[in-house]
Amino acid sequence: MLAVDRHVAVLPMRVAARRELTNLDDDLWTKMYIEFYRDAQDGVFKMLE
Repeated sequence: MLAVDRHVAVLPMRVAARRELTNLDDDLWTKMYIEFYRDAQDGVFKMLE
């Protein structure tokens, strides 16, 4: 996954895309934190915190 290769600590992801994460390896789950957001406004607010 590109985010892990780039050493991303927090990965913002839309709640609607969470089903696609079922194929994610267990090792990748331990290397990053996924921050879910509902819409663009919620995503911007969470990334500014």
